[in-house]
Amino acid sequence: MFGKFAIFSLLWILLGNPVAAIVVLIIILYILDRRFVGLSPSVVKPFRRARRIRQLKQQLSLNPNDMSARMELAHLLIERKAYGEARRLLEPAAETMAHSAEYWDDLGTALLFTGSRAEGESAIRRALDINPRVKYGQPYLRLAAVNRDQPEKALKLLDELQAIHSSSCEAYYRMGMIYKALGRREEARRALDEAAALYRTLPRYKRREERPWAIRSRLARLFA
Repeated sequence: MFGKFAIFSLLWILLGNPVAAIVVLIIILYILDRRFVGLSPSVVKPFRRARRIRQLKQQLSLNPNDMSARMELAHLLIERKAYGEARRLLEPAAETMAHSAEYWDDLGTALLFTGSRAEGESAIRRALDINPRVKYGQPYLRLAAVNRDQPEKALKLLDELQAIHSSSCEAYYRMGMIYKALGRREEARRALDEAAALYRTLPRYKRREERPWAIRSRLARLFA
């Protein structure tokens, strides 16, 4: 906190304007976070995604049978939370993409968030039957989050994930939060400690991805 105040004071002296100093300080903190932490969202990614979505829609208008373009477009729409539009793209491709784990996970996600929870869970389970490691275990995390109102079921899903993919700080964080909600504080602390311990063992390229969850785990551990 003192360091931020010192930087702000220096910027105020240099720029001669407290508002400009605050703006520049926010920009500096944002750049540092994106470079070293990763908690704040990218301001560039939505624009790149929107441009790619336009390109893929044009591509599909010329060739509706381009399954690669259809799958990429649906995935980007899911990232944008346009689940209804993604669902309409994916449902007609069920027969063609029957053996694709990525397809069933994307369809399941779109179904989950358009009011078809049972069908969505079933589709994601089908994806995991085809390939338990699809998308590095993200389907397990998604199902656990959806089933947070059923803690025992959510914990079972996280246990399944740990059995096949042990390098997920997010999984330990979510596990700790569920244990905390159940009042099982010792197990919550243990899971959050596991997240921190796991992070220290990860290679550098993997730490960038897992760092936000490691930080969340450390913060949650203070109040567990």
